[in-house]
Amino acid sequence: MSVATVRTPAHSDTPTTLRRTWTLAWVLAVTEWKLRFYGSFLGYLWSLARPFALFGVIYLVFSEFAKLGDEVPHYAVCILFSIVLFQFFAEIAGGSVQSLVARESLLRKVRFPRIVIPLSIVLTALFNVGMTMVAVLIFALLNGVTPTWTWLQLPVLIGILLIFAAGLGMLLGALFVRFRDIAPIWDVVQQALFYASPILYVATQVPEEYRSEFLLNPLAAVLTQTRHALVDPTAPTVFEAAGEAWHMLIPAGIIIGVFVLGLWVFNREAPNIAENL
Repeated sequence: MSVATVRTPAHSDTPTTLRRTWTLAWVLAVTEWKLRFYGSFLGYLWSLARPFALFGVIYLVFSEFAKLGDEVPHYAVCILFSIVLFQFFAEIAGGSVQSLVARESLLRKVRFPRIVIPLSIVLTALFNVGMTMVAVLIFALLNGVTPTWTWLQLPVLIGILLIFAAGLGMLLGALFVRFRDIAPIWDVVQQALFYASPILYVATQVPEEYRSEFLLNPLAAVLTQTRHALVDPTAPTVFEAAGEAWHMLIPAGIIIGVFVLGLWVFNREAPNIAENL
């Protein structure tokens, strides 16, 4: 099925429109997935190389040299889970920034719901994190992490990151059409989020007087819960780490607010995207 063959009629019922929107997004995502590895001998293994290579460098520096992980059970596994989940977030949010501009010719020539493009970015990122997570879970088992029922929280945690990243992606992508400064600004913000999230360290290493504020960062909250659910059941949950469970209403509100704002801005800008490119 080609992109040009999937069109949205001017007057169609909602289920049909949603079905065609999903179909087109799936086509774009699968096409992007295949093109990414076209002509590559190692294929998908290259996608595993990036997070594992970054993990190797970080683990060597912070565990072997700086000795920051001596008091953290399964420190290597914590780092790897955090890196993969952060890159999943960054792939959606960062990949959406220039997604509309990169598909300018498609937007000008083919009539289809503009929401298809950020949705295809989300699907491609899900393909990547799904395959990578298999390798990460195997690594965790080999390092002595015992599976528990709390592993069932993984899809929920990925879903929370997806909602947050999708909202940011729609907002940034729509704004980038008008303001090209968005891309370098987001690069700086993404780097700041990397160091402001418990990737190189864990939340319990943050001084207790600052920990509640630290966990207002939705990424920090998700990664802290990931450590408890997937790596170390004796580690505090995000609610315990925050001190007061109600504090987690703030990052939850940020996630929902960003998604609603991103969707609203994207839908408002969608009719004029082709003209503004």
